[in-house]
Amino acid sequence: MPYVFPKMRRFGFSLLRHISSLPSASRTCCLHRRVFTGSYTSTITGHGFQQHRRNMSSSALRQHIQDLSGAEQRLLDKLYEGLIGGQRASLAESITLVETQHPRKKELAQVLLQRVLAYRREQESRNGGKPVAFRVGLSGPPGAGKSSFIEVVGKMLTGRGHKVSVLAVDPSSCTTGGSLMGDKTRMTELSRDMDAFIRPSPASGTLGGVTRTTNEAVVLCEGAGYDIVLVETVGVGQSEFAVADMVDMFVLLIPPAGGDELQGIKRGIIERADLVVVTKADGDLMGPARRIQAEYTSALKLLRRQSKSWNPEVVRASSHTNEGIPEVWAMLESYRDAMLANGELQGRRRAQQKVWMWSLIQDNALAHFQNHPSVRGALPQLEQRVTRGEISPGLAADLLLKAFTSSSPK
Repeated sequence: MPYVFPKMRRFGFSLLRHISSLPSASRTCCLHRRVFTGSYTSTITGHGFQQHRRNMSSSALRQHIQDLSGAEQRLLDKLYEGLIGGQRASLAESITLVETQHPRKKELAQVLLQRVLAYRREQESRNGGKPVAFRVGLSGPPGAGKSSFIEVVGKMLTGRGHKVSVLAVDPSSCTTGGSLMGDKTRMTELSRDMDAFIRPSPASGTLGGVTRTTNEAVVLCEGAGYDIVLVETVGVGQSEFAVADMVDMFVLLIPPAGGDELQGIKRGIIERADLVVVTKADGDLMGPARRIQAEYTSALKLLRRQSKSWNPEVVRASSHTNEGIPEVWAMLESYRDAMLANGELQGRRRAQQKVWMWSLIQDNALAHFQNHPSVRGALPQLEQRVTRGEISPGLAADLLLKAFTSSSPK
């Protein structure tokens, strides 16, 4: 999701309330005219939404397929067949397609995603309704050793017969928009492993480095047969709520001797962690690692449990000596088994899909609002009046919303 300042995000909620308050005919007309310009275009009515969504998505998919040219159909067939066949080149090209901002290619990406989703549902039905892949999100402050940890764990897993995909998000420059994309360079051994797939992506200004395309890339990786999907994100604190809303388990990596640890990473991210790993626990840092482990263990006892079947723990590990690495993965497997046994993992995934749907609606509604002719005409003058202190930001927002709603179809 593109980064939006907190005030703008609250403004987006206000915009949604205004849209909801419009007469039903007007609201439906707006939505049918593709007000929301993101990946999904559907009529939102509240009651009976799930059935309506299925009908709309199937008809929209049929319409997209009918509109495909011969070359586009051949491209999608090639990507799909290569993807489910486990070809890494096809997976990489498919992720590039979902990352595009080109309107037509966005539509092609959605056709491909719908086919992959149908294929994944078929696999899950054969698996007794249980997910065929395990999604793990990893985050932590810079210097926590995330890339080193992932490489060691990844090599261990491929050695055990797993197929591992790594979606690594690199921070983008605020000035140039570029990214170093250094994760693949750091994971030299894992990048050469034929049972592993590493995809570095730019954060592109997204707080936390998690975007809509990250969520869709997870789906593509699962369709390609990768049973372990690791999502490494930019460690910037509470914005990691985003990655926690797209994975089965969220692991927080903490380096020893990093200053005021409990203040350095606020409660917001700690309470979402299913497991805390103190990294670099070897040599001279073993003492500080034990101390940090004790501090975080005490802190976690004060937080409310997220799951009835799992208590978050704090463990130590070293990517340099491999000490503690097998034990960490054993804990991840215990978590997965416990969550699958009582159905919590499946329920968590269903809830996550709903969260991401509304996030997309909010972002796309805000984008449409900003591009609305009435808003664009009034915005420069209102911005100047706000900066001069003539009117409050709240009044300016209300005036812009009135300009938007008054010019909407009745």
